[in-house]
Amino acid sequence: MTCAAVWRIPKELQGGNHESPDDTSSNAQSLELLCHLDSTAHGNMACVTWEPLGDGKKLLSLADNYLLIWDLQESSTKSVLSSSATLEGKGQLRFTLGKWSPHHNCTQVATANDTAIRGWDIRSMRQIYCIENAHGQLVRDLDFNPNKQYYLASCGDDCKVKFWDTRNIHEPVKTLEEHSHWVWSVRYNHSHDQLVLTGSSDSRVILSNMVSISSEPFGHLVDDEDLSDQEDNPQEEKTKEPLQDSIIGTYEEHEDSVYAVEWSSADPWLFASLSYDGRLVINRVPRALKYNILL
Repeated sequence: MTCAAVWRIPKELQGGNHESPDDTSSNAQSLELLCHLDSTAHGNMACVTWEPLGDGKKLLSLADNYLLIWDLQESSTKSVLSSSATLEGKGQLRFTLGKWSPHHNCTQVATANDTAIRGWDIRSMRQIYCIENAHGQLVRDLDFNPNKQYYLASCGDDCKVKFWDTRNIHEPVKTLEEHSHWVWSVRYNHSHDQLVLTGSSDSRVILSNMVSISSEPFGHLVDDEDLSDQEDNPQEEKTKEPLQDSIIGTYEEHEDSVYAVEWSSADPWLFASLSYDGRLVINRVPRALKYNILL
């Protein structure tokens, strides 16, 4: 049985204190167990995630075919199951992962089971959309665009990365086919959503510039004065053309499957990747692209 619990980080590691404690062994023992998320009636835990913009009192967990919302009460020392929903259909359906949307006042979550992606409204605990066969094989990861509320990225064992508009789920807005094996992780940049990271068991990390479906596609707003200026000076017309989607870089420092990629929460130009052999690699967005985006 796989379970879940909530723990408190030691005080000496909270509040941005980066100094290493003198006795690391005693520090490890000082982790405080706050509460267990008791899912014995629902099955094995597959995923746990915090409400992204809340006060740290609400959690989402997936256990077999149940979607569970937990409230942490009494200073986070007690968990109460506040609501649940059941995945229904033919066969033994099981959730594999879930992602809480930072939009819509945090009332929506997306889940994956096998090749399908589903959206849920946690106020009514009802399904609001379902992308059947979103990938040809198992869906491995999901991530919401932080700046465009209806846009969602997914990746899977069909070696593809797909971008969806959840208002029109019949086909993806964009599809990337740059990896040669299962794609385990996809992440939007928190500040500049045209930057997308993917990690795969082909041992590569790929940084893509998906500017055409970003919140700030360059050159999409041109007023009449700009048009008249371009007629006078044709050379400036090139600067008004939107950038094309492209692969910024392929990083091959890993020698084994890359299971996780993540952007820094402090520096929007810094990202990390982690592979099966335990190698952690830190990289930066190329300086030329950084200035291109900023300017």
